[in-house]
Amino acid sequence: MTKEELSQLTDQELLNEAKKMKSASIMSALVIGIMIGVIVWSILKNTVGLFTLIPLYFIWKIANGSKNNKALEKLLKERNLK
Repeated sequence: MTKEELSQLTDQELLNEAKKMKSASIMSALVIGIMIGVIVWSILKNTVGLFTLIPLYFIWKIANGSKNNKALEKLLKERNLK
């Protein structure tokens, strides 16, 4: 969602989006942890290559996908909901 779409939501809808954001961030952390495990396993097997670089790319994509979360958190603070 864009910042304009978020600003048009009611307080209850914003709180629901915050709950979704929290569960999504937990899942993202789990996926990142698994990918880090794959990277460590790959390095321990002395095979630094494509199997190491692919998880790094996905970790980067997941970490950059949190920009909407920051806009939602800012809006929640502005409305004194958090």
